[in-house]
Amino acid sequence: MTAIDIGILDDRGPGHGSQRSDTNDSSDKGTDSSDKGTGDDGSHDSKYKDVIKTILDETRMVLPGIQTLFGFQLIAVFNQSFDKLSDLDRLIHMVALVFTMIAVGLLLAPAAYDRQCRYPETFSKHFAKVATRFLGLGMVPFVISMCLDLYIVASLILHNKMEAMVLSLVMLTFFFLLWFCFPLMDAKAQH
Repeated sequence: MTAIDIGILDDRGPGHGSQRSDTNDSSDKGTDSSDKGTGDDGSHDSKYKDVIKTILDETRMVLPGIQTLFGFQLIAVFNQSFDKLSDLDRLIHMVALVFTMIAVGLLLAPAAYDRQCRYPETFSKHFAKVATRFLGLGMVPFVISMCLDLYIVASLILHNKMEAMVLSLVMLTFFFLLWFCFPLMDAKAQH
């Protein structure tokens, strides 16, 4: 499910315009505005530019947090306490590290896609869908990674693996409700 599917794509108003200047191909005149993002007069509709800029801005906000987590995950391996972890806990940390890398890949994909595949006549709904999907998908491995490492830290602090697992599952549930379920329920309620 994408932002387009749940109705998040709307006119964002002033202040959300794109910095790019796209040329208007005269062959776009008279085409269906829902397909190419053109207005009734044939000019390129700024609706999708605004949405795409918002999506890319959201990605820029999420990436520093993921990069910070990635840095801590890498440095933890060189900490003396890391050697005290069980083989299973070290494996869990490795899996968390892999999930963080997957999240980074998914979150950077819209920018790479935008730079390589954008054409003025297709700069619209398709890219907005692709970017929205990558952003949403990128949040899944990110939250899993955070909760796996929370389990490791909590088990060291609490000295109880069951309590650490419960805490991690509670936080996983919290993030999924906050980041996925609540926005979908809110979007459905507005339609």
